[in-house]
Amino acid sequence: QVQLVESGGGLAQPGGSLRLSCAASGFTFSSYAMSWARQAPGKGLEWVSGIWSDGSVAYYADSVKGRFTISRDNAKNTLDLQMNSLKPEDTALYYCAKVRAINTDTIVVITTLGEYDYWGHGTQVTVSS
Repeated sequence: QVQLVESGGGLAQPGGSLRLSCAASGFTFSSYAMSWARQAPGKGLEWVSGIWSDGSVAYYADSVKGRFTISRDNAKNTLDLQMNSLKPEDTALYYCAKVRAINTDTIVVITTLGEYDYWGHGTQVTVSS
């Protein structure tokens, strides 16, 4: 069955960095666009960044553009999120997610949370001094 397992969260100081990873299994990873989303305490789920199935194109929410970088390794079935210049408002539970439709690499699909059918359990990121 499909499994998405996030890791790499933790405590970081403002201005610091963290790298999140997501290990995927149970499906043909290279055929699906993937994304990271987050949920801050008391807030709704927010799409953060997504990447095409082949890794050639990435998209970012305005709130993280220029600070976060998404990448994937289709040989290892992993999805990463490098987070730099962290801010307290980046504090959230971070999830990786798989799009529902195979070979659907469009900005509309990738940036729409309703287009995702599997989610990991999340990894906590806390940014605080």
